[in-house]
Amino acid sequence: MKTGETCYLLVLSCVLIGWLDATDATRIDLPTEVKPGHCPKKLQVTPSKRVCSNDHECPSNDKCCVFSCGAVCVPPAFTKPGVCPRRKTGMGTCAEYCANDSDCPGVEKCCSNGCGHECVKPYIVKPGRCQLPKTTHMCAEFCYHDGDCPEEQKCCRTTCGSACSDPC
Repeated sequence: MKTGETCYLLVLSCVLIGWLDATDATRIDLPTEVKPGHCPKKLQVTPSKRVCSNDHECPSNDKCCVFSCGAVCVPPAFTKPGVCPRRKTGMGTCAEYCANDSDCPGVEKCCSNGCGHECVKPYIVKPGRCQLPKTTHMCAEFCYHDGDCPEEQKCCRTTCGSACSDPC
């Protein structure tokens, strides 16, 4: 039997016998373990346990999360580093391909596409500064953020759009 369960049974026994008043029992803090991660936005997996009141009651790394069906034990969600890039044009597909960063492979994050959510490479800011805008006669967006550029290059503004260039 776990420490938390033993403590709970001891307090419950004391209340039933009359050694403790029920109001005294509510003031006793039972040990609770807060596990890493956070609860997913949507229930998309079969819970490992159907009823829980805290993370301590859940097996392995699962967390006790509340959904419309009640509190259940599920694997945690994690937020990956980086920032979701701004939309390049219009709206994306109106479908939910992900709900949390944990649903995405590798370094990809779950980002809004203007209508639904999809896994995308996060916005990366590389060290250094962009040089003064270069004059160009071709207006185009060759990049949207530093992560679109190879190696140490940054995504810098030109006189008519943006392009990858070496930082100064």
